[in-house]
Amino acid sequence: MWLPFTQMKDYEEAPLIIESGEGIVLRDIYGNEYLDGYSSLWLNVHGHRRPEINQAIKEQLEKIAHSTLLGAANVPSIQLAEKLIEISPDNLTRVFYSDSGAESVEIAIKMAYQYWQNKGKEKKTKFVTLANGYHGDTVGAISVGSIDIYHRVYSALMFDSFAVPFPSASWHPSGDGQTAKEESLAAMQTLFKESHNEIAGLIVESMVQGAGGMHIMPPGYLKELERLCRAFNILLIVDEVATGFGRTGKMFAVEHEDVAPDIMTVAKGITGGYLPIAATLTTEEVYAAFYGDYAEMKTFFHGHSYTGNQLGCAAALANLDIFEKEEVVKQAAEKAEYIAKLLAEIAELPHVGEVRQLGFMCGIEVVKDRTTKEPFPSEERVAYRATLRMRELGMLTRPLGDVIVFMPPLASSYEQLTRMAGIMKQAILEIADSPAVAER
Repeated sequence: MWLPFTQMKDYEEAPLIIESGEGIVLRDIYGNEYLDGYSSLWLNVHGHRRPEINQAIKEQLEKIAHSTLLGAANVPSIQLAEKLIEISPDNLTRVFYSDSGAESVEIAIKMAYQYWQNKGKEKKTKFVTLANGYHGDTVGAISVGSIDIYHRVYSALMFDSFAVPFPSASWHPSGDGQTAKEESLAAMQTLFKESHNEIAGLIVESMVQGAGGMHIMPPGYLKELERLCRAFNILLIVDEVATGFGRTGKMFAVEHEDVAPDIMTVAKGITGGYLPIAATLTTEEVYAAFYGDYAEMKTFFHGHSYTGNQLGCAAALANLDIFEKEEVVKQAAEKAEYIAKLLAEIAELPHVGEVRQLGFMCGIEVVKDRTTKEPFPSEERVAYRATLRMRELGMLTRPLGDVIVFMPPLASSYEQLTRMAGIMKQAILEIADSPAVAER
């Protein structure tokens, strides 16, 4: 096997093979157990082997596992589309299915591009993104991404996009979040004024930049982006792949600022972490631009073999039923306050430069010097080594450069959250202060 986003030489030095799981615990082939500190890559919501989701898949399997959605709808996909529209911002009324977060973004890009072509605005072909943004790993998705380490090797394959600075106090010379916000919005407004006639859409991660290191938008920033898009007739595409389904303490992160995107992408938690389903939701206005006689060639030419798979849609429906019955979003918001208290202790560690959190999305930035925020030399891979130590202590997660990700399943108990925080604290202390680091 060749594992994704993995240097196989690293893996061979510290291999891990998962055999089973239950609740928020994973088990390897040797019987070692690990708390799932990253929700199996930000996916799992209610824990592994949740009986209700298992049963929904079994019941659907007795009917049919899959039939194509190309020209033929199926029952679970219709039911799920209705449910997604019910829980999403009111202006979103149409659902286009796919298989992964990256594909949902590809669809959003193609949809926004063709929307303007179908409307006769043929010059509107460009996209705007935020620096340090990540929207997936397919060619279109990386073209609207802006993380050099992930994207530079493929630069010759990518189309050009405009990138505006993300408003982070950590990166701004002043260290002031409000100044960073105002300058970012001013840069966006200037770009829109100069180029709105050629801009099809602005794409942003909703409230939190995930793969870029868990950086959080300052209050009011996303709402201002919405206002600018409306003012300059630019489609607002909001990526909720990582932030959706309770991760930030709201069903969708746009709810923090009552934002109504023109296009919204969802995946990851949509099936509770069970099966690969994703969706791109859009407005009736966008949908109508594709509706007409075939000879007009307005058809949206996109669709993959397993789009709208019945088993995945059945799992998603059971997942959303659990959300409703158990008030999962409310519980997540309450647990997030407890997580904040746990992280406050970690934030005081001598080699922690910053802790960033919104709901269950948390990033712990490990630094060499807490006062100056000087990072460790990249070759020392301190955060990576800390996560290997966490594995030894009974918890799994992956770092993003110098940032340790903490994104446990929403079903995590208070006791399990406490244990995971303790493991992170111990590992950071041991590795960041270890002689192996200091002597290099």
